[in-house]
Amino acid sequence: MDDFDRRLINRLQHGLPLLANPWQVLAEELQSSAQQLRQRVQELLDDGTLTRFGPMFDIEHFGGAFTLAALSVPEARFDAVAEQLAALPEVAHNYRREHAWNMWFVLACATPQGIDACVARIEALTGLPVLNLPKEETYHVGLHFPL
Repeated sequence: MDDFDRRLINRLQHGLPLLANPWQVLAEELQSSAQQLRQRVQELLDDGTLTRFGPMFDIEHFGGAFTLAALSVPEARFDAVAEQLAALPEVAHNYRREHAWNMWFVLACATPQGIDACVARIEALTGLPVLNLPKEETYHVGLHFPL
């Protein structure tokens, strides 16, 4: 990662400007071209430096719902269950934790009822009980990892 990558990632952590051509505005800020910025973001995604680049929506504002959930997956099945979850469009991401509940994931559904249906589908698919931890209160925390 070079200085340009660091400046680009630092800037992107604060979001894109809400304008018709945000990449052009960013290009001017970073003394680059819009094409170079889009290409470099794609390269960083392709090589795994970035794992995700996209908007963050308040799904509840649009009538949807999300929840944090976990599974206790036997080690021998961990990769297979991770693949099953990754194939579900409602699963935003999943990750390993060193705990009895060793696979954590976020579900996002178009309706609150969709959460219960998706949890039931995951339990049927994996044969494992899902620990469902719905949000009780929203906190907005600005998070930035300077590079």
